[in-house]
Amino acid sequence: MVIYLICYLASYFFARVEQYMLSGVALLMAACWLYFNDYRRFGNWIHLRGLFSLSWVGGQGIACFKLSRLQSDWALMTWICMALAFVGFWLVFEVLTRLYGSGHDHYGRWRSFTGDSVPVFHMICAITAVSIICFVVEAVILGYVPLLIRGVPHAYSEFHLTGIHYLTVSCVLVPSLSVLFFHMSQGRGKGWMAAAVTFMTVICLMIPILCVSRFQFVFAVLLAAFTYISLQKSFQPLYFLGILVILVPVYLILTVARSHNVEYLNGIFEMKNTGMPIFISQPYIYIANNYDNFNCMVEVLPKYSFGLKGLFPLWALTGLKFFFPQLINFPIYVDKQELTTLTLFYDSYYDFGWIGVFLFSCLLGLAAYVLVVKLREMRNPLGYLLYAQMASYLMLSFFTTWFSNTTTWFYLILTGMMAFYYSFRARRW
Repeated sequence: MVIYLICYLASYFFARVEQYMLSGVALLMAACWLYFNDYRRFGNWIHLRGLFSLSWVGGQGIACFKLSRLQSDWALMTWICMALAFVGFWLVFEVLTRLYGSGHDHYGRWRSFTGDSVPVFHMICAITAVSIICFVVEAVILGYVPLLIRGVPHAYSEFHLTGIHYLTVSCVLVPSLSVLFFHMSQGRGKGWMAAAVTFMTVICLMIPILCVSRFQFVFAVLLAAFTYISLQKSFQPLYFLGILVILVPVYLILTVARSHNVEYLNGIFEMKNTGMPIFISQPYIYIANNYDNFNCMVEVLPKYSFGLKGLFPLWALTGLKFFFPQLINFPIYVDKQELTTLTLFYDSYYDFGWIGVFLFSCLLGLAAYVLVVKLREMRNPLGYLLYAQMASYLMLSFFTTWFSNTTTWFYLILTGMMAFYYSFRARRW
């Protein structure tokens, strides 16, 4: 924490004198040190605090480079909130670790998780069937499949039917469930079941491609990768190269399919160096601009929403938003209309200011601690899927307001239902 604070103050003062490269490098060094320090202490490549440190602090460091004309100097309150977002998480996790232990011993006594793979097979079949049916319904009613049309950059964002689309994108959970199935069966299952699981996994990875949803495809692969890693006693980081070999080509294909050519993207990003390759400028702006959107909100937000903004999933899942539109009538403050991705803490500030950011980060630290400590004690396989979801959200903490996103809570509720089904089957047999 001392090293982080020193680097953070250095980054702040470098930014004030417009030495943006030095400002960003200071935070990137802090992010790498924090991540590898947690790996050294706990021996877990996907340790939740380590992932959050690397993502949140590293993402802020990238944003500090100020490579786009869209970016401006941040307000002092923005710097304070970004520090509180990390400090609250880190301190709660550290205090609980020192009081109650880290769960590190469980990694030394690791035992392969086994169980009945048949209920997991049932889950894979059910989710795949529902997802396919809902995708077909959306395509028929809306009259198109996003992948098959050209010249419409926002085809996916319009490919939604209220209520149904949550079920369509539930397919992203299937690759992770498939990892659980193969780990639990360990060759003992029937050959036709393994073949069926493989086929359904491919189908569920095709649905985000047909929807031209880069995020859903990346999210599905990340969930499967994190589930696999969490089940292993050791993991070779070189395997991440294999994941990139899968992700990068599909990501580029989907970018082209969304009619996002180089001229279109460069026109939106407004990079200072117009000759910068798009494979650098695109990920840069999708990380950096989120922090600038947070700063934009801090500077112009007229009043706090006192919890109403962050409770959007409740208003959406209960249908109250249709009867009381004022519950969701909150504008989004962003630098540019086309760039609407936000950070994990956007809505917590929107609700309660810096106090909301700090308290929310403390709650995240508490949840992360419980999951890390309980990881090796889990006997319900869906616990590993829950851990993988949390790891994905924290690793992409710079991307969006995950826990005030209805889809996130839909995934969590669905995971809970599957966990209950597995426990019911285990007790029954």
